[in-house]
Amino acid sequence: MTETALTVQQTARPAGFPTAGHFRFAESPVPEPAPGTALVENLYWSVDPYHREMMDGDFELNAPLEGRTLGRVVASRTPELPEGEIVFHRQGWRTHAVVRREEVRRLPHHAGVPLSAYLSVLGGTGLTAYVALTRIARLREGDDVFVSGAAGGVGTATGRFARLLGAGRLIGSAGSPEKVGYLTEQVGYDAAFDYHTAPVTDLLTASAPDGIDLFVDNVGGDHLGAAIGALRERGRVVRVGTISQYNTPDAPPVVFDHSDVVEKSLRIEGFLVSDHRDAQEELYDFAVPHLRSGALAPDETVVDGFELIVEAFLLMLRGGNTGKTLVRKA
Repeated sequence: MTETALTVQQTARPAGFPTAGHFRFAESPVPEPAPGTALVENLYWSVDPYHREMMDGDFELNAPLEGRTLGRVVASRTPELPEGEIVFHRQGWRTHAVVRREEVRRLPHHAGVPLSAYLSVLGGTGLTAYVALTRIARLREGDDVFVSGAAGGVGTATGRFARLLGAGRLIGSAGSPEKVGYLTEQVGYDAAFDYHTAPVTDLLTASAPDGIDLFVDNVGGDHLGAAIGALRERGRVVRVGTISQYNTPDAPPVVFDHSDVVEKSLRIEGFLVSDHRDAQEELYDFAVPHLRSGALAPDETVVDGFELIVEAFLLMLRGGNTGKTLVRKA
């Protein structure tokens, strides 16, 4: 354990894309745990798109940022958190955290499962994809599924889960030819397109000429408009995120034929994964056997070194990742 603790703090509100200048690293002595708490040295940090939304007002300036994190208990003053235990908590974007028992989740010991998976396919990312498909959309075997932002963390998990759950044709959108290739060659999508190459409506029509049953939307904007037009009768839209607008608050509103929603009996529903934490064990029961068998693989972009966490975040916002973006203790 090092003698100095580092935290990342936001110093200003961005207008559009954030830069490294909106953050700073602050040094302090490693904290001592008080009675009833434990000191955790963090090992993995989750870098998530929702952090960009939080930067607009939810994060307090000049204070340590929060985030999903895995760490090891290195000093404890509570028997509920023994030293050496690996825990999940939300005091991320710092090298060390003092936590109470109710602020952490002790990780299960699933043999053969990499630790990073508990922040990716078994973490909030995987839980979002699983809830979207099973609880919100209620995926039916044979459903044809379109996923926007399909090469990101939630998008890759959605594609892999949908395939395991018996989906029919899988179509994904991504931001580069390399990501398109990754989706069809590695993740299991039947078709994918680079949304930069033509209007999304035209690209989706070419990829799914007979329409779709379900749209899992991480992007919003023209992807949402195109999908509503392509949905068949009683189709479903699951709204997960709106990354197309995180850095462009003045983006024009989504344009689609509102009569489609009525005439095709469509259902559009959004959700917060924080309202479905009771599905965590259900996710483990579903995904862990597939991870052990090799039928399911985590999709991760891993950056080594806490000092690169801001760079990793900015890279993710500009689409430089494939799958879940994680930072690993060097």
